[in-house]
Amino acid sequence: MKTRPVCLLLASLGSLMLATLASLALVAGALAQSSGTQSSAPGPAGNSANGKRVYLADGCFYCHGTTGAGGGIAGPRLAPNPLPLEGVKAKVRTASGRMPVYSPAVLKDAEIADIVAYLQSIPQGKEAKDIPALNR
Repeated sequence: MKTRPVCLLLASLGSLMLATLASLALVAGALAQSSGTQSSAPGPAGNSANGKRVYLADGCFYCHGTTGAGGGIAGPRLAPNPLPLEGVKAKVRTASGRMPVYSPAVLKDAEIADIVAYLQSIPQGKEAKDIPALNR
C-alpha cells in the first residue's frame, strides 16, 4: 500500500512547518524587542545559581550540554548570548521540532528567567588561536 509513505511525508511536513513557524515567531519577537517596539519593562530578574540547578535537574543538559554549548543535532547552542527571556519562554512553551513543551505547571516563568540568567552567566570561550594545544 502506498498510503503509509504519504502519511509519513505529510506528518513530517506538518512538523517542519510548525517548527518553522515557531522559529519565525521567535525571530520576530527578538527583532521587535531589539528595535524597542515591545514593552521596555524588564522581565523578572533571574537567579543564575537556581537557573543552573533547574537546567541540570530538568534535563536541559541532555540536549544542550551542561554549559549550553549544544549537542550536535540533538539541541542547538544556547550560550553564551542566549535569546532574550521572552524568546526562551516562547520556545519552551511552544511545540517545535524535538524540543518538548514545558507548561507553566511544569516549569514556572520565574524558573525560565533563572535558566536565562544561568545561560547569561556562562562566559564566552577562548578563541582557537588562544588555546596553545590547538596551535602546535
